[in-house]
Order: sequence, then structure tokens, then C-alpha cells
Amino acid sequence: MRRVRPGTQASRGGAGSRAAGEERALTSVAAGDRFQGEEPCDTPRLWHVTLSVSGKEAPLPEVRRALEQLAHDHPFFLTSRYAVDHAEIRYWEEARDLHDAAAVALRLWGEHRQTAGLPPWEIVGLEVIDRATYHQRIAEGYGPPPASPVGVHPF
Repeated sequence: MRRVRPGTQASRGGAGSRAAGEERALTSVAAGDRFQGEEPCDTPRLWHVTLSVSGKEAPLPEVRRALEQLAHDHPFFLTSRYAVDHAEIRYWEEARDLHDAAAVALRLWGEHRQTAGLPPWEIVGLEVIDRATYHQRIAEGYGPPPASPVGVHPF
């Protein structure tokens, strides 16, 4: 049995196979060279999401525990702030475009409500910006401060 890397075909000596000991020519790309064709439109990008929720008051320890569980369940979770009647969740989402990132964000609270024990609050705000815009805002001093420290914190 011959083992072959996934995505390649085993050579059985047919056309295009190399003779024993023959080296395959390697090609290289010079530093700084860029891809000249169109960028693939379905390449995932990172989007910074800020989701705001609010509703009837809930005990602070329960809100904190639920947000900590959400952080455990959801990849790219960055930080959240909370009070007895509202919370703000900030995280990075990997998605093809803004529409996909926003759709995931709008489902996040409802889909995790049962598993994380989140309060029955509604989404009252959503901001989705691309990575470049996020960093531009930070550099110009008018964006949200970098999420530090990471985690779940009271307002």
C-alpha cells in the first residue's frame, strides 16, 4: 500500500511522472509580490461585532455566570460588560461578508439563551465593522477602546 498526501495522486510511472532521483523544480515568490488576479470573494474575513441586549432586571450573579458560559461556548469571544438590565458583548466573527457576520450576531443571543442560561432580553443594538475600520478607529482615537482586560465585567 502506498501512502499519498491528501489532494495528490500516486504516480504509477505514467505520463508526467519523474524518473527515479529526478528533482522537481520549485518556484518561489519574491518578497512583496502580490496576487495579480481578483481576490476571491468568498474568503472569510474578521468582523468586530458589538451586540447590545436589554430587558427586565436579573440578578447580577446569574447574568455574570450566563455571560461566562456564553464566552466558553462561543469562539472569538472578546469581552462583555453587564448590569442587572442590559449587557454589551464584543467579539470577533469570521465570515464571508458583513451580511453573514450580522446574521450570526443576530442569532447569537437566542441560540445560546437556553444552553448558557442567558436572561430573556432582546437585542437592542448591533454594530458590525471590518477589521481595518476597527483598527482605524482605534488609531484615530474615536473608536471603542481595545477590549482589555478580556472577559466578563460589570459596567
